[in-house]
Amino acid sequence: MTPIDTILARLLALHPKRIDLSLDRVQDLLAALDHPERKLPPVIHVAGTNGKGSTIAFLRAFLEAAGLRVHTYTSPHLVHFNERFRLGAPGEGQFVSDVELAATLEECERANAGRPITVFELTTAAGMLLFSRHPADVLLLEVGLGGRLDATNVIDQPLASIITPVSIDHTDFLGPTIDKIAFEKAGIIKAGCPVIVGAQPRDALAVIERQAARLKAPIRIAGENWTATEERGRLVYQDDDGLLDLPAPKMFGRHQFENAGVAIAALRAVRSFKIPPAAFEAGMTRADWPARLHRLSAGRLVDLTPPGSELWLDGGHNPDGGRAVAAALADLEERVSRPLVMIVGMLATKDCAGFLLNFAGLARRLVAVPVPGADKPLAAEAVAETARAIGIPAASRATLKEAFDAVRKLDLDPPPRILITGSLYLAGDVLRDNGTPPI
Repeated sequence: MTPIDTILARLLALHPKRIDLSLDRVQDLLAALDHPERKLPPVIHVAGTNGKGSTIAFLRAFLEAAGLRVHTYTSPHLVHFNERFRLGAPGEGQFVSDVELAATLEECERANAGRPITVFELTTAAGMLLFSRHPADVLLLEVGLGGRLDATNVIDQPLASIITPVSIDHTDFLGPTIDKIAFEKAGIIKAGCPVIVGAQPRDALAVIERQAARLKAPIRIAGENWTATEERGRLVYQDDDGLLDLPAPKMFGRHQFENAGVAIAALRAVRSFKIPPAAFEAGMTRADWPARLHRLSAGRLVDLTPPGSELWLDGGHNPDGGRAVAAALADLEERVSRPLVMIVGMLATKDCAGFLLNFAGLARRLVAVPVPGADKPLAAEAVAETARAIGIPAASRATLKEAFDAVRKLDLDPPPRILITGSLYLAGDVLRDNGTPPI
């Protein structure tokens, strides 16, 4: 175990017997640390169900292309815990070092003095301590779960709040309906601070609009106050300030045009930044986010695939995430036709059938695998049974290597397009096993 792993293991022992979403524990710890949340660079706070990480990747790329120093706090990590904390620097930021992260976690552990606290709450406090000690122009702060009672929601006056598309997920904590989930996400809206809203179901948008009106927060809504569309392979963004004709995103999929649009709308709403068109243009081709329709072209797992095949990785795990991935793969199928084979591992807390339904009629075959080391994994055979019930031929295997063996035995012509998906935990294992470092 690394020193950071040892610290995290100790912190797990402090975990409350029952997780109740609350700000009390993190606020007590921040007070014991002399309130680092009050000493942060200006904050852009990002909530939503899907697209948060990609939107932050676009924000960071645009801001850095404009010459600004950008901190980011995101979760979960894929391979190394350090990925959650990117410290801004001229040109491009970098992940916090093992030594500094371990020291900061231990400082927070001492300040907490053995009181019950979740690992996310303590690491959020650690992030704020880190970010308060390193100069930067802006902090991009991603919500962990929900928004209203999330540990990140201790910022009184952000530069802007962003709510990416809301859909059904984490129902045990956020509620079973779109309007209840949207209420939790809208909890990051602050009085008088602009809120930028991605495309939403009608019920979700109504909740968000009511909260913004109550707090007199200026609101900018996708499709109403701005548009971002694909035209002839380019992104055309338009709002009251004018039109931007930009290159297509480096990240693949129609949904990335929408995520880029949310990021542009947010930065155009924050007048203090004055991002020039050239920075938006450069950022479109720089923004990257691993395990989101990520093409793996080399590595140990790639070597296990049938010769001539493609290997793609995506951490999508809820129905709307699956819809975006399936749409992107359908577009790819129109360009270059190949049989689609899926390798899927999921958690028992996710809507497996709702996720896989998006791929019915698109996937030729599915091989289910367990998600090793995850909390509440769904048995591989249960995933396979669900796939078969919705019309996707499926089998289960015990390991990724065995799954690739099964794909090779299919002897498909042309060689298949292989998609590994269903869980960010599985995506992290794939990047680690393949020897692919996160960006």
